[in-house]
Amino acid sequence: MDALPSFYDDLDGFRAEGWRRLAEGVANRHSPFHTPALATVDAAGRPRLRTVVLRAVEAGEGSLRFHCDRRSDKAREIARSGRAALHVYDGQTKLQLRLEGRARPHHDDAVADTAWAGALAMSRVCYGIEPAPGTALATGDAYALPGEDPEARLGRENFCAVVLTAERMDLLYLDRRGHRRAVFLCAGGVWTGTWASP
Repeated sequence: MDALPSFYDDLDGFRAEGWRRLAEGVANRHSPFHTPALATVDAAGRPRLRTVVLRAVEAGEGSLRFHCDRRSDKAREIARSGRAALHVYDGQTKLQLRLEGRARPHHDDAVADTAWAGALAMSRVCYGIEPAPGTALATGDAYALPGEDPEARLGRENFCAVVLTAERMDLLYLDRRGHRRAVFLCAGGVWTGTWASP
């Protein structure tokens, strides 16, 4: 029988493992934590869900960053509500993470400039797509992607870096010997946690 993970009965260790796995997701594109599901709510109150790519994690600040097109529904929904949630499940390690918090879009500031500078050229091209994401098309191929921009600016006006600052983290580890679930809340930069029934 496999050994139980070190965080199994360690509340602080469980939270640290959540942040460790998120940070690992930034660096490892094969990790389930690289592509979490992002949840928002539209103007009519309907839930919206899609996959994003995790680009940065700052465990000490309780924040993470992903990118999107500022013309997209998700960018508008985040700008309107200022809230978002992420969900990741790793079937191999039986670990689920849910994160909720304040989301702030960055378009024309130092955060966006730094994120844009760190983006690969093949990623930057996506922000130059015409027409805007979500636009109805007559055929599936009735859109245009620009070629790579030698000046690396094409699409910059559509680029949005979103910083999500966590206020709640819910972790669930599944094991036949007994599941473990913990809920953590952050207020004023201080995390408190409690075990919860799975």
